Amino acid sequence: MNSRERIITALRHEEPDRVPIDLGGMFSTGIMGIAYNKLKAYLGIKGGKTRIYDLGQQLAEPEIDVLKIIGGDVLPVLIEYPKRWKKSVLPDGSSCEVPYDFNPETLPDGSKVLRNNEGRIIAKMPKDGYYYDSVYHPLENAEKTEDLEEYEFYRPINEETIHDLHERAKNLYENTDYALMLNGAGSIYESAQGLLGWQNFMVKLIRNPDFIAALLDKILEANIKRLEKILPAVNGYVQVVQVGDDLGMQNGPQISPRLYREIIKPRHRKLYQYIKENIDAYLFIHTCGSVYDFIPDFIEMGIDILNPVQVSAKNMDTKKLKEEFGDKITFWGGGCDTQRVLPFGTPRDVEKEVKRRIEDLAPGGGFVFTQVHNIQAGVPPENMMAMYKTVRKYGRYPR
Repeated sequence: MNSRERIITALRHEEPDRVPIDLGGMFSTGIMGIAYNKLKAYLGIKGGKTRIYDLGQQLAEPEIDVLKIIGGDVLPVLIEYPKRWKKSVLPDGSSCEVPYDFNPETLPDGSKVLRNNEGRIIAKMPKDGYYYDSVYHPLENAEKTEDLEEYEFYRPINEETIHDLHERAKNLYENTDYALMLNGAGSIYESAQGLLGWQNFMVKLIRNPDFIAALLDKILEANIKRLEKILPAVNGYVQVVQVGDDLGMQNGPQISPRLYREIIKPRHRKLYQYIKENIDAYLFIHTCGSVYDFIPDFIEMGIDILNPVQVSAKNMDTKKLKEEFGDKITFWGGGCDTQRVLPFGTPRDVEKEVKRRIEDLAPGGGFVFTQVHNIQAGVPPENMMAMYKTVRKYGRYPR
């Protein structure tokens, strides 16, 4: 059974030859560049290219040589992929490549910033930091629905980008046997938070729900306009389409299920139905935290796959989730806790954790293994390989 067949079998809620594995299929199942370089050195892999393809989170694009060793089954399909790269250095001094037009500026305090075309600082990495955090919220001063008319929600995608996307997806489909995931097909709730600022959004959600509804409708419309060009370019080539909106916190949902169902869910439903009606692929939602209360809504709206399965969050016990929802939704994640076990445990701790999650989630299919979230810079390579060796050892289905 090849990788594509393995993933599709699991998504059908059938048991493949072994539990499928994902590293880097999307921007929350990946590995930071620093950790990736350590892993390659540990494995004795020389050469190759550590390309940072998610600049905010500083994630490295996993190479085929690495995926073969760990048993990876998924490749990402990015809507826009840089055509030119240049050499750079990560915060720990190790080498990497970054997109040619990536030009951070170092400030006198040692922090690094990114500016937009108008020269405005839009993201910042603190001195001795590891990530670029967004610091610009273009609609933070908007108060009335009329204020939304001045903002360009939809920025047209040029035909060259669509042609390149089509050719990359077609090439990966015809010349590899990996499962392919389209990244970044849509976000509504998080996009609104980014435009207003998180706190501002939350306050307006309660005090001015009509304004928030109008904002969400603008974002929904822009998402669908993008997808009108994107989905035909990859239809028939990708097996999974990824959307994302973080709805959870460590101890519960960000907003009440009632508020979600009144204001957010109707827009989510329209976006997800559009995707399902316009491409033959499984629909994957990335939504962090304690999202147990929303899982029935996801299933009802046609979501096929839930990620990341944040096992340390409230009500996200893998055994309970599998028993209640395992025949209706695929759990893509939850394979190893990334808050405590993977970074701070021993290889033995990692082995016990992974074995437990496989026992909970693997029976009957409907499970793709990946750690809860991205592998962070400080994770020892010994723990990474303990994770992959354990899933290969215990993730075999009986024949």
